[in-house]
Amino acid sequence: MMKADARRIREQPRFRGIFKDGGSFKKRLLFASPNMYGDENDFVEKAWETGFSGENITGLEQEIAEFVGIETAVAFSSGTAAVHAAVKLAAKQLYASPGGSSVPNGLGRGGSLRGKRVLCSDFTSSAMVNPVIYEGGEPVFIDCSEDDWCMDPEVLKMAFKIYPDVRLVIMNHAYGFPGQIQQIQRICREHGALLIEDASESLGAKVWVSGDSENYGDGWRQTGSFGDYGILDFADDKIITGSCGGMLLFNNSCCGGIARDWVSGEKAGVLRGWQEELESYDRMSDVAAGIIRGQLRHLDEHIARKRKIYERYCKKLDGGLIGINPAGIGTEPNYWRSCMTCESNIQFMETRSERSYTYTDQHGTAAPMEICDALEAFGAEGRPVYKPMSMQPIFKNNDQITLEGSRRECGWFRNDSFWVRSNVARENFDRGLCLPCDIKMSEEEQDRVIDIVFACFNRIEMDRMMWV
Repeated sequence: MMKADARRIREQPRFRGIFKDGGSFKKRLLFASPNMYGDENDFVEKAWETGFSGENITGLEQEIAEFVGIETAVAFSSGTAAVHAAVKLAAKQLYASPGGSSVPNGLGRGGSLRGKRVLCSDFTSSAMVNPVIYEGGEPVFIDCSEDDWCMDPEVLKMAFKIYPDVRLVIMNHAYGFPGQIQQIQRICREHGALLIEDASESLGAKVWVSGDSENYGDGWRQTGSFGDYGILDFADDKIITGSCGGMLLFNNSCCGGIARDWVSGEKAGVLRGWQEELESYDRMSDVAAGIIRGQLRHLDEHIARKRKIYERYCKKLDGGLIGINPAGIGTEPNYWRSCMTCESNIQFMETRSERSYTYTDQHGTAAPMEICDALEAFGAEGRPVYKPMSMQPIFKNNDQITLEGSRRECGWFRNDSFWVRSNVARENFDRGLCLPCDIKMSEEEQDRVIDIVFACFNRIEMDRMMWV
């Protein structure tokens, strides 16, 4: 945003009085920023002293496996690399794709999922879906539930009726709020499908289990432990970060051995440099692993701070005009991102194209991009929620399943002017945005964020009186 545009927004009458000097935040408010505690230094120094021997990587893999409650964890350079490896392993298990690949006649065309469909969450980032394309598969997008913004089990059931030959499902826990993973797991098993559980955003989030089919007793289970393959991500904006890094989780030591071969580029019992399979060479660095190990010891503290921020937004924002992203029943989120939706009975006026957007200031309502611009003008980070994969130009020809059925089966579904009654992912995108939720943010700074949001609805004075 240009400085002149930011100043023009700040000088609007509705924002007067939020900052006494008429200025903005002294330091930019982010969704997340790195936090260093000192523990990281010890692990990083060890990495240097041992010549990057991999001690931190091995230690982190063991600690994560124990924490999540799974048998094996393998460290990768990124969460996307871990998803890619999970997709290849699943294809190897389902379709016996040789070497995790399928290249017809050696012509360099194909991939391990060549010609296969995969049911994927619609309300997610492209990092989860892209590996399906890399391996020649066709994603079919499953709408999310209003209860938790994650894959809707009822829609998944419908998708299996439409595509009974599908054998792979990929779902995510959006913004650190667990989805209905037990139901999704059960549906996958009923249809003989493998499940990749993307817990990239939900490290530390838990689901209550009441004696399931795997003989687990009543109690809490970590996300990432339910799928045939689980994914974690330690990118720079995650709740625990090493600036980069990811993890592949499973309860299968054989798959763990294969994944380690791929990530190291070596295989036991063969000469070095002898290539039998397509390896990834995407190993996490020993330094990044050391930083993550140091931060992992403060995960509970991070979650507690994130929860406090989320609950404060709920207390002061959630109501008739605004909704806050919901937590599902029987779950304990890690509250990674606090999001809101514009719920006013007065329809806001906003249009978005692939490269630009416009909105109209209306008393009593506000558009998501209007709020994002206001936050940006005052030095706070705000952005739209996920743009559903089914709305992305690259996936315009892929099918999307909602409670209305299949997009391919309904000609009017492709008409953007037709308002589909049940398309939760699109409604979230049209009405939602992410709010600043850095654990370093003070209560006073959060109050100013809330003031800015209320001012966009031209209701700041009334709502201040209600909750001061």
